[in-house]
Amino acid sequence: MLKATFRSFLAHKARMVLSALAILLSVAFVAGTLMFTDTISKTFHELSRTAAADVTVKPKSEFREDRLGRTGQQPTVPESTVAAMRTVPGVADAHPDVTVTNVIVVDGKGKKVGLTSDPQVQAADWFPNKQSPVELGKGRAPQGPNEVVLDSDAADHNKVKIGDRVHVVAAPGAFDPTVVGLADYKTINPGVTLLFLDGTAARDRLLGKPGVVTSVSLTAQSGVDQKELKARVAAKLGTGFDIKTREEEADAASADLGQALNVIKYALLGFAGVSLLVGTFLIFNTFSMLVAQRTRELGLLRAIGASRADVNRSVLLEALLLAVVGSTLGLLGGLALGQGLLTLMRTVGVDLKGTPLEIKPATPIIAYTVGVLVTVVAAYLPARRAALVSPMAALREAGAPPAKSLRKRAIGGTVVTVLGAIALAVGASATKLDPAHGLALAGGLIGTLVGFIVLGPVLARLVIPWLAGTFPRLFGTVGRLSRENALRNPRRTGATAAALMIGVALVASLSVVATSMKDSVGKQIDQRLGADFTLQSSGGLNFAPEVAETVRKVPGVANVVRQRETEAKVLFDGSTETISVTGADPGIDAMMKQKYTAGNAADGLAAGRIALPESYVKNRRLGVGGTVTLRTPNGKSAELRVGAVIDDEGIGLGNSGAGMVGLDTLSKLVPELLDSVVMANTADGSKSSQVRAALDTALKPFPQVQLRDQADYKQTVQDQTNLILQMVYGLLGLAIIIAILGVVNTLALSVIERTREIGLLRAIGMSRVQLRRMIRLESAVIAVFGAVLGLALGVGWGVSAQRMLASQGLDVLTIPWLTIAEVVIGAGVVGLLAALLPALRASRMNVLAAISTE
Repeated sequence: MLKATFRSFLAHKARMVLSALAILLSVAFVAGTLMFTDTISKTFHELSRTAAADVTVKPKSEFREDRLGRTGQQPTVPESTVAAMRTVPGVADAHPDVTVTNVIVVDGKGKKVGLTSDPQVQAADWFPNKQSPVELGKGRAPQGPNEVVLDSDAADHNKVKIGDRVHVVAAPGAFDPTVVGLADYKTINPGVTLLFLDGTAARDRLLGKPGVVTSVSLTAQSGVDQKELKARVAAKLGTGFDIKTREEEADAASADLGQALNVIKYALLGFAGVSLLVGTFLIFNTFSMLVAQRTRELGLLRAIGASRADVNRSVLLEALLLAVVGSTLGLLGGLALGQGLLTLMRTVGVDLKGTPLEIKPATPIIAYTVGVLVTVVAAYLPARRAALVSPMAALREAGAPPAKSLRKRAIGGTVVTVLGAIALAVGASATKLDPAHGLALAGGLIGTLVGFIVLGPVLARLVIPWLAGTFPRLFGTVGRLSRENALRNPRRTGATAAALMIGVALVASLSVVATSMKDSVGKQIDQRLGADFTLQSSGGLNFAPEVAETVRKVPGVANVVRQRETEAKVLFDGSTETISVTGADPGIDAMMKQKYTAGNAADGLAAGRIALPESYVKNRRLGVGGTVTLRTPNGKSAELRVGAVIDDEGIGLGNSGAGMVGLDTLSKLVPELLDSVVMANTADGSKSSQVRAALDTALKPFPQVQLRDQADYKQTVQDQTNLILQMVYGLLGLAIIIAILGVVNTLALSVIERTREIGLLRAIGMSRVQLRRMIRLESAVIAVFGAVLGLALGVGWGVSAQRMLASQGLDVLTIPWLTIAEVVIGAGVVGLLAALLPALRASRMNVLAAISTE
């Protein structure tokens, strides 16, 4: 039996090529994703470890450092800490560091300097040592407040040379230094643009405060353990500091990177999951048809002594061999994909400079497990069917077994689909977003998907006659035969169409959600944004008050309103919660059309008052007149009385979900805060277009400011939605590729199965052209059938998701009918393309040889 199995596998290897290709694509996505993320993680961990000091002392903060830096609240430690650290036993050296990531650099042409359109710039004091990620390549070190060193990659990309002046915007203010040197990365460029000043200039220009630094780097004496040194430093400094060893600093940096990488990782694994699901149907169909075609062969094996278990194992072993071949090729494909992703990283400024792919032992194990498991599971039912072949089958003509009743399928599929539909309805009925309704929606998605897959053959008998109803009139006998061929084996047709159905369902559902989101945000902007012009920060740094003063001086501008924001702790009745707090000028209610469930804007922004979100006060049974304590990141606190309650319905427009106080109140607590938003209206009698042009001109000196009107807001949302849709269409593209393989494989094996029938059709007068047309029409109707099922399923999913999210502001339902029409037409085209090779092969058969085939 083992020898017979190997011979059978080699005899049918050509028929399994497309199935192997499906396994290859699936495994390649899994392996390539794991290799890519493992390589990035290891490389950046080593980079962080190399650049970190033996022990690093930073300020301890309850808030996120990157958000504080953006608003102008850079966490610092006293410079006196440096002198104290030098007295700790085991410290060889203590160096004060100044490093900020909220700087914008602009060249002489007004273009931001960096490797991307919106580059991240890290500015620091120049202190080259063995831990430094760079070394001076050209020029000299910076001296004085008006000289800087720029990293050579960013300089080359933006054609900045030594001697050029650049415009630097930092939290304390802007300045125009001269580039006196270029620094080269010692290892890889992590995509960050580096700017260096001398030590004194860094304190003044980047922090604007005397006697503080952002961290202290400690070098241990020879033989002193880093953990022991950390313990000594902690004993010396006490609380209020964040102290980490080299390894801990690298682990913290890797954890931050891991959160960003997980987005990429799970997106790519999503592609792999779709390809695996679609590929399962392809493999199932392949083995089902091979078993049907080998009925006589399997009957002979049973007749000469093979047991049912022998036949079952034989088919599963063929599946295992296919899985091993496909997984091996997929692993090689994963190498290519991983390397391609590393190359793609250069487009976002990360140059890994020939870093080899990291292949952990778990990667090939996972790759082979995925490939083998999917293939064997898909082949299990055909293997069981093969084991049931009777020895008497060897005495009959080979061919497809007699059609079985679809009654059990109809009943089971209907029950599962109805239960899934009920779960979808429960999820869609949510008046607020909660885990229970989310689980109901997820259960509905799975239930309806499984139900449609089970009902596929039943629906094929009902839908295909309708889809192909005009074929006999348009194409005569050829059209009728193509329709009957699609209905001949409804199970096969249903499984073939299911592959395409899944991809189309995903696209349809996500398209409904994305377009509904776009229109909902547009509605929110129309209803809740009263400002004609909005200025927001761009490039990771809020802007100084002079921006608002500049706007006020522009002719035709009226009602300028400023906003500043910070994270803060709200303390009430023993509980502490971090929320975003916005300080605003009077008039913010008109600019934002903010709604209140209690009180009004004047009450909430009055001195000593605060306006809190409805969700916050409801959960704590707190109302107007209640008192809370607000603690800001600099440690200052104030008792504030609740003056108003903000209606926090919406989808993130403006200040929904954030507390609000008067700008004067917030400025007293946090004097260093920068403006995050400035809003303005067009004065009566002025033309909006002329005011916009005047604002563009006036704001040129402020590269950190992004000016938008309501149309720009809507376009921004539309661009974000289009990005989501592009990812969705990429997902559809992958699913369609595998679905095409499934249709091609099904048709190719069907042609082999019907060799004698095709010969007879040719013998009684069917031309090659008619034969090719018959197979193309059969393929097209199967593809359109799959698309129709996918659209019905996907639109139902999308509508349910939209209704569940309506309470979160996604209250406009939009069904993209044009996209749906394009998908149906595209499915027909895909079906025609998939039939090209099988139709050509069928038309080239020798008529006499085909008739004599058994």
